[in-house]
Amino acid sequence: MKKLIFGIAAIALVSCGKEKTVNYALFKGNIKNQNSKELSILNDKNELVKTIKVSDDGSFTDTIFNANGHHRFSDGKESSSFYLKDGYDLSLQMDAKEFDESIVYSGEGNDINNFLAQKYLIKERAGSMEELYSLDEAAYIAKMEGVNKELEKGLEKLDSDFAKDEKVNLNYEYLSHLTNYQPAHRYFSKNNEFKVSDTFPLNLDKLDLSNEEHFKKYNSYKSIVHYHFSKTARENAKNKNISYEDAAIEFIGAHKSEVIKNNLIEGMAFQVTSSNPKSELLYNAIMKISSDEALKERLTKQFEAIQKLAAGKVSPTFVNYENNAGGTTSLADLKGKYVYIDLWATWCKPCKAEIPFLKKVEEKYSDKNIEFVSISIDAKADHDTWKKMIKDKELGGIQLMADNDWKSKFVLDYQVQGIPHFILIDPEGNIVKSYAPRPSDKKLIELFDELKI
Repeated sequence: MKKLIFGIAAIALVSCGKEKTVNYALFKGNIKNQNSKELSILNDKNELVKTIKVSDDGSFTDTIFNANGHHRFSDGKESSSFYLKDGYDLSLQMDAKEFDESIVYSGEGNDINNFLAQKYLIKERAGSMEELYSLDEAAYIAKMEGVNKELEKGLEKLDSDFAKDEKVNLNYEYLSHLTNYQPAHRYFSKNNEFKVSDTFPLNLDKLDLSNEEHFKKYNSYKSIVHYHFSKTARENAKNKNISYEDAAIEFIGAHKSEVIKNNLIEGMAFQVTSSNPKSELLYNAIMKISSDEALKERLTKQFEAIQKLAAGKVSPTFVNYENNAGGTTSLADLKGKYVYIDLWATWCKPCKAEIPFLKKVEEKYSDKNIEFVSISIDAKADHDTWKKMIKDKELGGIQLMADNDWKSKFVLDYQVQGIPHFILIDPEGNIVKSYAPRPSDKKLIELFDELKI
């Protein structure tokens, strides 16, 4: 019987032929005091890969296909990075109440992932952003070099391919942190004149800033490239007495890497807005130097929408917005007067900071041909909070609530990206400024005086 069994096994092995390459990793584990019933798995581009269900007892298991590379798992409250390779059978043990401090991995790949878990804790122990950037230059450099040495020591016993890549990444992370020191130290020390010394170890002259492979692979390298781009463009603008936009486009146009060039262009494209007087210049320049057809198509639509918000164009309208005083109000009801619109929300601190200034402007122009309209984009669930704040803060003017918060047509038509956002419309319903000065800005009164309101 034994001979028969062994014979069958031998036949099975022969018939199986070559072993198939596994194209997935197994990720499993147990979470104590879980925050949710699922884990979101994201890749290094912060894209959702899949959602894993977590049982009532905290256990979970699932496969992640084509898993090679860095990932992040999130329970909706906190998150942590981890690393996978096809063929890994990785197990996580964690207490969500302690989260990072409790993470322990076992199974194949545990050494790399326990290193990554410790990497976070080592950086956390080094100090908060404020603590680190408040240090004087010598103490800051000593602290950062100490962190780097401790992390490099942890790489010594790891998989050689991972360790090789991670050592490169650690150097980029170190340099990237250094790029922030001067502005951050100025902020936290409240010394706007501070400059790093000539011996500060941020030397990018010998670094290849056109490495497409590293640009795609290391986020820290990408941030260094962006830092160098912004710094060089500012310096060139000053030295050549040209605008920052002109200097930035000149820099990008001369870049030898198409991948990096298009990424920098994408960043500049965000500046093509109704509030930027250089938008047309930027649009034309980007269309000329970009080879990213999808970006050019998106930007063209964006620019066409911006042109509709130019001074003198008919303003987008709102219809039947709830009025706190009762009934509803439409923009058409206010025709014949200038209309100064404040788009805000009860949860927005910068919006609330403008309230005292807005009250003073309203009082100064109470007998003039202008209406002050505050439109809340609070969610419907915060309707009562909106009503209460109007009463508690004794808000004046016309207090309205948008019909669909951020998704309200009026808000979308004006391409509002953030609040507070102020708009000025003339008595005929045409746009004066789609991005008007704030009440706290003296330019608002200058604008009113210019219009003889």
